[in-house]
Amino acid sequence: MSGLVGDARTWSPDAQEAVRLLAVSALVEGRDRVEVAALFKVSARAVNNWWVKWQAGGREALLSRARGRRVGEHQVLSEAGQAAVRQAVLDHTPSGLGLSGQLWTRGLIGELIFKLYGVRFTEPGVGKYLKRWGLTFQRLDKRAVEQDAEAVRLWREETWPAVRARAKADRGEVLFGDQVGIRSDQVTGRTWGAKGTTPVVRRTGNRFSVNAMSAISTRGRMHFMVFTESFDAKVMCRFLARITGHFDHKIHLIVDRHSAHRSKTVRAWLADRKDEIELHFLPSYSPELNPDELVNADLKRSLPHTHRARNQAELAAETRRFFHRRQRQPHIITGYFKAPHVRYTLDT
Repeated sequence: MSGLVGDARTWSPDAQEAVRLLAVSALVEGRDRVEVAALFKVSARAVNNWWVKWQAGGREALLSRARGRRVGEHQVLSEAGQAAVRQAVLDHTPSGLGLSGQLWTRGLIGELIFKLYGVRFTEPGVGKYLKRWGLTFQRLDKRAVEQDAEAVRLWREETWPAVRARAKADRGEVLFGDQVGIRSDQVTGRTWGAKGTTPVVRRTGNRFSVNAMSAISTRGRMHFMVFTESFDAKVMCRFLARITGHFDHKIHLIVDRHSAHRSKTVRAWLADRKDEIELHFLPSYSPELNPDELVNADLKRSLPHTHRARNQAELAAETRRFFHRRQRQPHIITGYFKAPHVRYTLDT
């Protein structure tokens, strides 16, 4: 565990793994890296390394690995064999080649190599080949089958640059907005349990929910509204009125094509405020183009780590606390825009 200080280098692999996971969890919650390093008595360099690994490979990248090579393992794969395996990984799923699962891991790629050539590699050994082949461990990018690839291309190459140019000419500000629903019985993430027995979360029929609308900018600003009624045109107008009250210049708000966003009520509201705010619509079925979707995901990850809300009022209060906390953490807000699939918003 490179970068540990003091006696931490003598810790067991399990202890080192636990510290890595806890440290990254603290960073996700918004703790400062120097503070996290001091808390776990490790170097700031180590914390930075763990954060980079977590961003690249998630929890899997932080787990301890067995050291050494098993008997019968080899180190050489011919150039032709390497090219064939690389192309197989890019063109097929593991199940499509007679293996288990839909996503490639180093272990499954090792199984593929053994199946094809009878050569066995450790996972680190497979990793060296993957690096040589220019492949990286990435979060899966889900796309709706209804998505129009040409519309996405036009948005990235023409519409978005035009919106940004207009905002600059107006001396205005671009915001990306979205709405999200939070349910009381929503549970995400992982927990500890006995090996071979899946932990069970007990749910009650007494479910309740709240909704929220938020908007963020590349300058680290966040605006939000939590509400208990269903999202409709009236709620949208209320949110628009709220955010325009915070600006003395024009807002260019980018949202999806929800029916409420394009309703007659909203269009009429906007018609009287053309100098204050203008809406722009993302292509249909393209949530991956919206950085504010990452706010929604962050919210849903964060809420289960607080105490379980007993009623709608408590759930609404916890949701507001999340948004208030993020408003005080502009570095996290700007970080949403640095995710690979939305980084186009930062390109000039």
